[in-house]
Amino acid sequence: MTVGLVLLLVLVVLNLPEQTAGKLKLALGGLFLPLFALAGSAQNLAEQTGNTLAPRSALLQQIDELRKENQRLHEQLAQAQEASRENAQLRRALGWQQRVPWSLKPSRVVGQDPANWWRTIMIDVGLRDKIRPNMTVLTSEGLVGRVTDVGFDRSRVVLVGDPNCRFSAQVQEPRDQSVVAKGIISPSASSLDRLLVDLVYVPGGSLLKPGQPVLTSGDGGIFQKGITVGQIVDVRTNDHGLNLEARVKLAVNLNRLEQVWVMLQ
Repeated sequence: MTVGLVLLLVLVVLNLPEQTAGKLKLALGGLFLPLFALAGSAQNLAEQTGNTLAPRSALLQQIDELRKENQRLHEQLAQAQEASRENAQLRRALGWQQRVPWSLKPSRVVGQDPANWWRTIMIDVGLRDKIRPNMTVLTSEGLVGRVTDVGFDRSRVVLVGDPNCRFSAQVQEPRDQSVVAKGIISPSASSLDRLLVDLVYVPGGSLLKPGQPVLTSGDGGIFQKGITVGQIVDVRTNDHGLNLEARVKLAVNLNRLEQVWVMLQ
């Protein structure tokens, strides 16, 4: 039906006078021109949509690449910060080594006892480095412990706070460095904090108070006098007031040991 009407319209147009046919063509052109413009706009819109969708996949790829690059930069920054921290630590330790009157052998912590992991460590020096049992192990912050077992290139160190590392210590008055009292450093019986030990058998009447520094006394023949142990946290009486006990916070964080020094004797 539609095809017949189109053919009829074509025949009528062909048989019209030239002037009338021209006017009719102009009218038809004016009628269909908006349709042609609409079709063109639709085509342009389709092309623009295609151009918009194509870069979207590229943008997603770029976002993924930027995310990976950001992750890589974060890792590099963390590595640089760790290297800077280690360098600063080594510089401090080397400066400290030059100031102390002892002959020291540097070593690194290479293992911890899995059965009792915080009370003993393994270091990478041994008989070849002239290490012997009972040598003092310390850092620039203070006392770490003493050597117990020695192999050719490894040694075991028992840490402060272990039952096998009891020793005599003295409490000083910070202002004039006078000795206030002496006692024995033992494992803490009242705290699960690994950085706390007890100073026991301190004579009653001693002037102990929080904040006082605790150092090795030199008694007993294991540790030399004057090595920093820690600082008093609190004080309590024991044995009906005959003795005093104090909790001492260790100067060295035994949970994060990396570099230590062995005092050669």
